[in-house]
Amino acid sequence: MEPQPSTPPHSAPDRLYRRVLALDVGEKRIGVALSDEAGQFAMPLTTVQAQPPARALAQIGALVQEYRVELIVIGWPLTLSGEVGVQAHTTQAFAAQLQSHVSVPLTMFDERLTSTVAEQILREMGVKPEKRKQRIDEIAAMVILQDYLDHTRSRASYPPDHPSDAPEPPPAPSPYE
Repeated sequence: MEPQPSTPPHSAPDRLYRRVLALDVGEKRIGVALSDEAGQFAMPLTTVQAQPPARALAQIGALVQEYRVELIVIGWPLTLSGEVGVQAHTTQAFAAQLQSHVSVPLTMFDERLTSTVAEQILREMGVKPEKRKQRIDEIAAMVILQDYLDHTRSRASYPPDHPSDAPEPPPAPSPYE
């Protein structure tokens, strides 16, 4: 297979969103994470069964409405060398289906090694191996989302009324003046 560019096929406008939902799409399960209302921190939310696809799409659509999501980030499973493999194509097809079910923009974000990081987080939390499988997907989605939030915060512009656009407070007076 020829190496493919690692630019995601979907992209959202270059701004920060307050409420973002992230998905770690797998063959059996879809991990879901949600940002806080300020769009600063990612939290694991739930795991949705990937089959049947119509039910998974409906459940994700309901979460988008319930939490007033402004953007969906989908983990883009490139190979370690940055190539678009079979799983990335499957995820792209799922993203296209999802876009027809929701009215918010979607973007794909590199998810290489997030499952490894999620496994490490669960070990550090003391989650027993037999229970990790139940949580790994939503924790991986949380890792994808936090990586995305950190990445975009470092390079995007904020909406006009976002707290980060507030003017800096004046410096405190020096006690030596």
